Amino acid sequence: MSTTVNVRYMVNDVEEALSWYTKHLGFTQLSNSAPAFADVTRGALRLLLSGPTSSAGRPMPDGERPGPGGWNRIHLIVEDIAAEVARLRAAGVSFRNDIVTGPGGSQILLVDPSGNLVELFQPAKAR
Repeated sequence: MSTTVNVRYMVNDVEEALSWYTKHLGFTQLSNSAPAFADVTRGALRLLLSGPTSSAGRPMPDGERPGPGGWNRIHLIVEDIAAEVARLRAAGVSFRNDIVTGPGGSQILLVDPSGNLVELFQPAKAR
């Protein structure tokens, strides 16, 4: 049984998404068949970046086309959320909100170039 988790994101521009995930979030490129598809990996996560011309971008029977965005997101654990946010803001990365802290830890949402969300999460320190 594989320990890899696969998540598909619809993106507007495969090359732009590939660059964004590898440059800003430390993903490693696995393949690149732009403009249709590329995939990247980070730890046990394989992120499939599917463009409008990919098979995943084909219209549904009712004519609706799959597209990027929505509230589902990948969740990346970080050790120092404030430092990561400062680094990413300095690089021009867009955020959906500011850091929110609750009993389980702190989180913030980044927005990729196609409007997909990525959550950075720093767990609360054990007492």
